Amino acid sequence: MSGPVPDSSGRPPGPQAGSPQAPDQASGLAASSELPPAPLAGSPPPPSGWRRVAAFFALERSIVGVLAMCILVGMGERMAERFLPVYLVALGGGPLVVGFLNALDNLLSALYSFPGGWLADRIGTKKSLLVFNLVAMAGYLIVLIHRSWEAVLVGSVLFISWTALSLPATMGLIAEVLPKSKRTMGVSVHSLIRRIPMALGPLAGGTLVTWYGPLDGVWYAFVGALVMAVVALVFQQVMIRETPRPAPPSPAPDDSGPPAAPAAASPLIGPSLRRLLVADILVRFCEQMPYPYVVIWCMNTHSLTGVEFGLLTTIEMVTAMLVYLPVAWLADRSTKKPFVVMTFVFFTLFPLVLLHSTTFWPLAFAFFVRGLKEFGEPTRKALIIDLAPAGREAAAFGQYYLWRDCIVSVGAFGGAFLWQAGPAVNLWTAFAFGLAGTLWFALRGEDLPRG
Repeated sequence: MSGPVPDSSGRPPGPQAGSPQAPDQASGLAASSELPPAPLAGSPPPPSGWRRVAAFFALERSIVGVLAMCILVGMGERMAERFLPVYLVALGGGPLVVGFLNALDNLLSALYSFPGGWLADRIGTKKSLLVFNLVAMAGYLIVLIHRSWEAVLVGSVLFISWTALSLPATMGLIAEVLPKSKRTMGVSVHSLIRRIPMALGPLAGGTLVTWYGPLDGVWYAFVGALVMAVVALVFQQVMIRETPRPAPPSPAPDDSGPPAAPAAASPLIGPSLRRLLVADILVRFCEQMPYPYVVIWCMNTHSLTGVEFGLLTTIEMVTAMLVYLPVAWLADRSTKKPFVVMTFVFFTLFPLVLLHSTTFWPLAFAFFVRGLKEFGEPTRKALIIDLAPAGREAAAFGQYYLWRDCIVSVGAFGGAFLWQAGPAVNLWTAFAFGLAGTLWFALRGEDLPRG
């Protein structure tokens, strides 16, 4: 039987041009070359536009729950807390009581960070945030039930604690649910969202004080704070997923020596994180020494009005918000150290620029520089949790802030004596501390490769 004769390559010839099969096969080949390949069975559909946006901004479900909690609790906190000095004076507390409350606020912010991180590592982020919200609500109830300045001081021990207690737990949650390549974005979005209640809370609280006076207005602000804390508590319990706590690895049996120490005994702040801590303390000396005197420099020394000083603060806040996300996007695609160095540079420059600013527009530039100090702040926080022991990020973050804020509180108090010697003495000393911290981290600080 005769068949098609193979060509020189040994393959049988294809259909001849003009044969009935040729047009169909040719069109089939053309069609198959134009159609996209069929998706594999079981493959997930391509992400929608919202999912792509959520992925870019690291908006995992638990992160959204924490951000909503920050807005609600922060809004209530800023509504009432910003007007506590007015409330204390109206209750007969006097200026010494106001000063004591301010000192108490700074001290508690330092002391609460580590227990907040420790509890988050022990019982998990979701349960610890529940505890922190209940503690703050108890403080609000004390102030609402007893209208006295003594009750405000007692209640403040509880409701002032929320931010310091919850921050390590929040950083621990970011470390748990986000990969290293998205942690800086997660911290940046958290820092950005926290600015919303900082801007809106005092406006709402001030409206209540204007309508009802300092006594009733602040009391109603505390009612609003309590209601928002309840809503935040429900929201966080629905949205935040409980992540399993990593169990410490079981050491392999070894008869050659004593058993290995458990993971909990490992130091929370290792050499790399300690070098960052030293630099951060020096730079925070630079920030805190002149911090309470900036408004005096602007309004008393150089006669700016309250509205003008408010505009300067707005310039600082808007600048900070504009740099958060672009820098986070870049830092997650590169190493973190250069961004931390740059934020230390802006911390260092502000006292020097402020010293040479005596009218509104030079001061506006100084506050623009002050806003740029947030350039790498989320990146610094992300670097802390990257350098922390795996599974103990919240406790390490809390201990880091405990050491930093306790030491810096001493330096901040020393700034008062420097200001008495003269504003230039204070500002030049602050600049020197900032320069020392920046150089230390630039030369000795450790970086991590891209996650």
